[in-house]
Amino acid sequence: MLVSLPPVAAVEGVGLEQRFGETDAPRASVFAPSPLLTVTIEPHPDEAQIHFHPGGQGYWIARMAAALGVDVTLCTSFGGESGQVIRGLLDEDSITVRSIETTGDNGSYVHDRRSGERVEIAEMPAAPMSRHEIDELYGMTLVEGLEAGICVLGGPSAPDVIPADMYERLAEDLTANGATVVADLSGEPLAAVLAGGVAVVKVSDEELAAEQRADPDDIDSIVAAIHDLAARGASNVIVSRAERGMVALLDERLVEAHAPKLEAVDHRGAGDSLTAGVAAGLARGLSIERALLLGAAAGAMNVTRHGLATGTRDEIERLAERVECRPLDALGSAR
Repeated sequence: MLVSLPPVAAVEGVGLEQRFGETDAPRASVFAPSPLLTVTIEPHPDEAQIHFHPGGQGYWIARMAAALGVDVTLCTSFGGESGQVIRGLLDEDSITVRSIETTGDNGSYVHDRRSGERVEIAEMPAAPMSRHEIDELYGMTLVEGLEAGICVLGGPSAPDVIPADMYERLAEDLTANGATVVADLSGEPLAAVLAGGVAVVKVSDEELAAEQRADPDDIDSIVAAIHDLAARGASNVIVSRAERGMVALLDERLVEAHAPKLEAVDHRGAGDSLTAGVAAGLARGLSIERALLLGAAAGAMNVTRHGLATGTRDEIERLAERVECRPLDALGSAR
C-alpha cells in the first residue's frame, strides 16, 4: 500500500500557495546552452496549422518553473536566422533572458503531428560554439546562478555545442559559492557535473539503460545506479520511470513516488517538467521531499497537454497533494 509523505497541514481559509510553502520572491536560473526553434504541423478540420515555438530542454524547464511562481532567468545563446526567430518568440514570454551572440545557428526541427503521432520531417543541429563564446556564456551563467541561488543545468541540444567539462566547472564553482545546482543530464555532461558536485541529479531509467548502468525492469539495479551517482557527487538523485513513477534518494532516504495515472496526449516534456517542479519547489523553500511531489505533479500534468512544459500552477499544486510516496529498503524492496 502506498503511503503519502507527511502532508502540509491544511488550515481552513488558507490558500493553496500558503499551504504548499512559499519563499518571498523565489528565483532560479536555467542554463540552456542553445535553445531550439520548433516548427510543428498540427491537424485542423480545413487545413494544416503550422506553429512556431522556442524549444529545447533548458527552455522547457524554465517555462514550467516560471508557471510555478518562480522568477526565472534563462542563460542562453542566439545565432543565425533560427536564433533571431527564437529571440523574437521569447519576447512575449514571462522569462528573463540573458544571452550571448554566436556566429553559428541555433538548432531547429520540423515535426508533423497530423497523424496523432510526432513524425520528424527535418532537423538542423546547433553549431558548436567558439572558445570566446563559451567563455562569455560561462561567465554570464555563473553570475546569474549565484545571484538566483538555484541554477538548473540543462543539456546541450547537440553533443558538440559546448565541451562537457563546462558542466563540471559550473557545478563546482556554483556549489562552492553557495548556490544549489540541479542537473537534468546524461552521458558525458552527467559525468562532468557529478565530478563538480551537485545538489540534485535527475535522470531517466532509459538514459541509465542506454549507458548500461541499470535495467529499467529491475528495481534493485536502479537503486544500485542511484547509489553510484550519489557516491560520484550527487547529494540527491531522482530517476524517472515514465508511467512507473520515480525512485529517488533524498537526504540519504530511498523513496518511490507515484503521481495519479492520467491519459497521456504527449509523453514528451514530462521529465523536463519534473525537473522544473523540483527546482521551483526548492526555490520556493520547500523540502526536497515536497519539491519531488511538486515535480511529479508537473510531469504528470504535462502529459495530458499538447504543449510541452505547460500547465497551471493551481492545477499542479492541487495534483501534487495526490502524489504518493513509500520508503524503500536498501535493496529497493517496498516497505
